[in-house]
Amino acid sequence: MDPIFLLTTLDQNYLPQLQVLLTSLAVNNPEEAVTLALLHSAIPEEGLSELRRQCGAHGYAFLPIRVDGALFHGAPVTRQYPKEMYYRLLAPHLLPREIKRVLYLDPDILVINPIRPLWETDLEGNLFAAAAHTGRTELASGVNQLRLGTEGDYYNSGVLLMDLEAGRREIQPQVLFDYVARHGREFILPDQDVLNALYGHRILPLEDALWNYDARNYSSYLLRSGGVRDLRWVMAHTAILHFCGKEKPWKPKYIRRFGILYQHYAQLARRAREANRGSPV
Repeated sequence: MDPIFLLTTLDQNYLPQLQVLLTSLAVNNPEEAVTLALLHSAIPEEGLSELRRQCGAHGYAFLPIRVDGALFHGAPVTRQYPKEMYYRLLAPHLLPREIKRVLYLDPDILVINPIRPLWETDLEGNLFAAAAHTGRTELASGVNQLRLGTEGDYYNSGVLLMDLEAGRREIQPQVLFDYVARHGREFILPDQDVLNALYGHRILPLEDALWNYDARNYSSYLLRSGGVRDLRWVMAHTAILHFCGKEKPWKPKYIRRFGILYQHYAQLARRAREANRGSPV
């Protein structure tokens, strides 16, 4: 089987969450060969070394790439719109050309079932595959369409299967920068708004209950399925559990349903981190 290429983009503050994500991936995809690409601007070597040790313990290849800020000369960059917001959409131009496709994951994710079926999804000529969340964000779909001038669903950018070869042809950095310069004041979720506004028509829809389950919306999934998609169903079928929104399961006051599951993987990650610290980088 070909290796799965994962991509994430973050700063050093999210390294602990990335380690939990990788732990859950390794536990639930034990036979997979994985390469992790990390696009960043200033993660110190100490943080990268710990991540490199973890990847080595799982048998994963690790490809950290420090992005040259000069590439964003002339791009709208502010406190609200840091240059990092561009990284995932410009991944076709930032990753090595020999990488043909990549699966982008936000760090606030658990992988709780096999992801190879997603990795092998036929994109049918599209640039991306992504899920539009049912329930909570669906209620605002009409508003998002009016706000962004789109006609389709509003896709979540936290899980993106990307055709890098097509992206190198079709995603033009200056077009993206110009769009942000013209419409930035209208954005609510900047990188997600840009994805939908510029490339929403080039996205293959994924079933969110399988590939980008919004952990806030258990009751909605359960109701819409007539009671079928209960906790047992989620644990047996959902591959990617996404802790969307401001409430996060690593924070002390998190009380939502899947918080204890997150703490389980966080504890496994802590144990592994302590065990790996004595190993060579």
